[in-house]
Amino acid sequence: MTDNTLLTAIADREADLVALTQDLIRIPTLNPPGRNYRDICEYLAKRLRPKGFEIQLIRAEGAPADSEEFPRWNIIARHEGASAGECVHFNSHHDVVEVGHGWTVDPFGGEVKDGRVYGRGACDMKGGLAASIIAAEAFIDTYPDYKGAVEISATADEESGGFGGVAYLAEKGHFDPDKVQHVIIPEPLNKDRICLGHRGVWWAEVETKGRIAHGSMPFLGDSAIRHMGAVLHEIETVLYPLLATKTTAMPVVPEGAKQSTLNINSVHGGEPEQDPDYTGLPAPCVADRCRIILDRRFLIEEDLAEVKAEVTRVLETVKSQRPSFEYEVKELFEVHPSMTDRDAPVVKSTAAAIERVLARQPDYVVSPGTYDQKHIDRIGRLKNCIAYGPGVLDLAHQPDEWVGIQDMVDSAGVMALVLSDLLT
Repeated sequence: MTDNTLLTAIADREADLVALTQDLIRIPTLNPPGRNYRDICEYLAKRLRPKGFEIQLIRAEGAPADSEEFPRWNIIARHEGASAGECVHFNSHHDVVEVGHGWTVDPFGGEVKDGRVYGRGACDMKGGLAASIIAAEAFIDTYPDYKGAVEISATADEESGGFGGVAYLAEKGHFDPDKVQHVIIPEPLNKDRICLGHRGVWWAEVETKGRIAHGSMPFLGDSAIRHMGAVLHEIETVLYPLLATKTTAMPVVPEGAKQSTLNINSVHGGEPEQDPDYTGLPAPCVADRCRIILDRRFLIEEDLAEVKAEVTRVLETVKSQRPSFEYEVKELFEVHPSMTDRDAPVVKSTAAAIERVLARQPDYVVSPGTYDQKHIDRIGRLKNCIAYGPGVLDLAHQPDEWVGIQDMVDSAGVMALVLSDLLT
């Protein structure tokens, strides 16, 4: 057998690849709250079991957001080769974000138009999941006597941290380096890019405290919103300029993400918002509380303790200027940066496959946001992991999300050649 035979086998499966992607899009695995997770896992089990895969359906019991109404289901499918060898694992998340507004096609219709498949999750990342399945099936049919094993997983909740998916599986030993040696995550990073890792993230809730009083006599109260205004001013004039000076040698894309960033995800202060159909006026009260959520993305050159200390200094500066100022910080989420070495086996194999399929050398990039590599690295202790898959990252979470059919075919070809290189 030759690589040409394998690539021909991929090309012959184009219609199947498109139909599989459509079927996956038509299962609306919305997160939150976590709908239809079991349905998509059972669909994949029904497809892969007849192909000789051993199937495990695993519920992440006790994980964040797992409940009887919305259980966090995952699937791992494993195909054993003819003899002992290493294991290549393709991991995709099956959850998708909310639909949002502005669509001109059915978000869950899987419409095919102009060489593209449209729908929520088409790009991020059901097209990648479908491509990895086609790659594995074509490889197994072409090289039935291969050595080692091929695994395919579809996991929950990547869009909300991955704790009901890859993190849970890693804690249970499913990414133990003695069991799995190579991992490819088919996230939509463009078919000619190898993503080596991601920046770090720290989320925190900052609350300023005040004292309620009648709105006609605000001098008798203490406005938590005014206190928060002072915090936001300090962030704007001191912290943002500081972050702009911090840059990285990591090949982060896009260019703006090569520096440290901070986003204020939300601001909530004073009275709770009423239902949209409420027609009354709000009560005249001084706000006794105000909260913001900070989303701080940091670089591999930065220390997490210093990242947190920067926010503390902002708050302490405001406190020194406002005698009645009180605050509380609640830490929500933290992930350290992760970056696989360019000489790692899965990187070198994928680079060679990209050159073979696309006739050009790959770009090496780092993601501005985190994805499930963080859990494979930190919990699973498996360093030989990359993200590689079809799709344009900028389309993720957008209305009229799509994935290119030729991009999926090409990426499936790359993935199949990686299997050929590592397992034959």
